Amino acid sequence: MSPPGTYLVGGAVRDRLLGLPPGDRDWVVVGRTPAEMRDAGFRQVGRDFPVFLHPATGEEHALARTERKSGRGHVGFVVHADPSVTLEQDLERRDFTLNAIAEDADGRLIDPFGGRRDIEARRLRHVSPAFAEDPLRVLRAARFMARLAPLGFSIAEDTLALMRSMVAAGEVAELVPERVWQELRKALAAPSPSAFLRSLRDCGALAVVLPEVDALYGVPQRAEYHPEVDTGVHVELVCERAAALAPGDDRVGFAALTHDLGKALTPDGVLPSHRGHEQRGLAPLAALATRLKVPNGHRELAEVVCREHLNIHRIDELRPATLHDLLARCDGFRKPERIRRLALACRADAQGRTGLEHSPYPQADRLVAALEAALAVKARDVAEGRSGRAVGEALRRERIRAIARSAGPGGTEAMP
Repeated sequence: MSPPGTYLVGGAVRDRLLGLPPGDRDWVVVGRTPAEMRDAGFRQVGRDFPVFLHPATGEEHALARTERKSGRGHVGFVVHADPSVTLEQDLERRDFTLNAIAEDADGRLIDPFGGRRDIEARRLRHVSPAFAEDPLRVLRAARFMARLAPLGFSIAEDTLALMRSMVAAGEVAELVPERVWQELRKALAAPSPSAFLRSLRDCGALAVVLPEVDALYGVPQRAEYHPEVDTGVHVELVCERAAALAPGDDRVGFAALTHDLGKALTPDGVLPSHRGHEQRGLAPLAALATRLKVPNGHRELAEVVCREHLNIHRIDELRPATLHDLLARCDGFRKPERIRRLALACRADAQGRTGLEHSPYPQADRLVAALEAALAVKARDVAEGRSGRAVGEALRRERIRAIARSAGPGGTEAMP
């Protein structure tokens, strides 16, 4: 049993062992009371259990605690924190063995559940059967895989079996939308979002938390455009390319995830063609975004990508006036960064196809060039001698001319 004291815990220890860049440092304090922490100058911030901020560093210090299940869902817990709780008891309540490692002031590791061994084996494994008491841990497992899969990690078979039983018991359906979105957002910003989707699908949770995405699996596409055929696999590949093209940008990631939702609604009689899927996709996208309370910036970009991605794929077929009006309806002149993200998401869509991951996609450059050319024309440039609507009409004409001048040779075949 480790003696009373202060121990570095969680992600800081884990990431150092993985050779990853260090993040925030969290500490657990054993053998002290809240009053003693306050007397030492710490500021208490925890509501559900005692968490304190260090007076000099501002780092979080939590008193060692245990948790007991008291109801359904993620928040049904009774927390017990007092000086009698040991470090080992605190570590036992954690989710995965790689998160249940502590380090003392001398740099010695305290690893009662084999976390270091699992790191070396590249295995994500739960600490104890108490894992099943918190359904959020199913999503956390998938989100960790989005980060760790590129390092060779997989979910331990007994952990995956436990996740499946939790889904079957209906606990995952109890999660509040905000927590689902929080985990999804982190996964979309991670290096391998497809590992998040596959992990959720492997345990049955994808159909519970993202049924609109789960419905894409098994839906065929035309093989000449999509060698991977399966729409669900295509979305995985698009999310991977989005993570590579726009690292850490969960807005582009969310747009990549949802751009083809309409393909799940294609009538069976016209498969594997998906004509009109971009318009059909807007309704399931709205349902998903409303249910998960997705922020407006993410939702608006996703709607633009869903609606316009085929137009961008065939951008060299668009007349300058048509391209100008596309930029305008996307609010691109007020929000140019939205167009740049649209270009990235469309590139990810084009390259998110088996064997085409690094294929050229000049359409993205063409879109951004058109935007920049149009933005270079200001209202003041055409305002002389005009007023009111006439200024707007002249601005549109000059921007269309600028877009026409920005166009290079080409003529790109549209992709579905």
